[in-house]
Amino acid sequence: MWFRNLRIYRLSSGLKMSQSQFNDILAKHPLTRCGSLDMNSRGWVFPKEAGFVHAINGQWLVALGVEQKLLPATVIRQVTQERVVQIEAEQNRKVGRKEVRDLRDQVAQELLPKAFTRRRTTWAWIDPVHGWLAIDAGSDAKADEFLDVLGKSVGDIQLRQLQSEVSPSAVMTGWLAEGEAPARFSIDDDLELRSAASGQSAIRYVRHGLEGKEIGQHIADGKIVTKLGVTWNDRVSFVLTDKLQVKRLAFLDILKDEAEQSAAEADEQFDIDFALMAGELNLMLDDLLLALGGELKQV
Repeated sequence: MWFRNLRIYRLSSGLKMSQSQFNDILAKHPLTRCGSLDMNSRGWVFPKEAGFVHAINGQWLVALGVEQKLLPATVIRQVTQERVVQIEAEQNRKVGRKEVRDLRDQVAQELLPKAFTRRRTTWAWIDPVHGWLAIDAGSDAKADEFLDVLGKSVGDIQLRQLQSEVSPSAVMTGWLAEGEAPARFSIDDDLELRSAASGQSAIRYVRHGLEGKEIGQHIADGKIVTKLGVTWNDRVSFVLTDKLQVKRLAFLDILKDEAEQSAAEADEQFDIDFALMAGELNLMLDDLLLALGGELKQV
């Protein structure tokens, strides 16, 4: 149980409910199978063997399940075109655009019950005491999907995206210009630079040393850092973005070795992995906010 990405949010007023209460709320919105004419279905699933909220040491793990029908547009177009050809041949007339659109809708409805389905899961870690909610989502779309279902399920939950007093871009550019990150952080070899004047132009370095004059010249020319690979405390590495998102999150071998040494079997391993991950992320996020000038105060 190791997350790969973090979309990070604050529970604005904490979570004013117990694990049992939160579990009961999610239980009212479980994932159900797609109906014959449904393209997708979304709902909560068990993170482990029982219950919609899996809790270890006061840390909660929840999971959103999504079931989607696989009905490629190319298949719909192909079958629609076959129908068009058949109609034109049998009725000796040209099929108009509106009739083609109607045929396409009809074909989609006919094929939908026969379509294959796939299921995916989006995980989230909640620390109800310190007010963290982090979604393991590699895209804004998946994070928004999770938040949409959470909002419809819980209703009055108040969330805000994590923001720092100083922009991550300015801080990361400073680290790179000085060639040094603050205590407990080190700079890795992944970097994206963008021109402040034109956000479209970008320079990317992947597994590339960042100590040369070339990097310094880019900064002198006014380019700013929008993504930077860093390692925290020799235990967790990730790419930090200018939107304060964490990507390509990796828990290093030393941490995973600790988990494996503590676990006797797979079931226990899951719990230990999650407990270690949540503990490390709590400490890492505290240090990261400190390095970014603290959390932005809400007016």
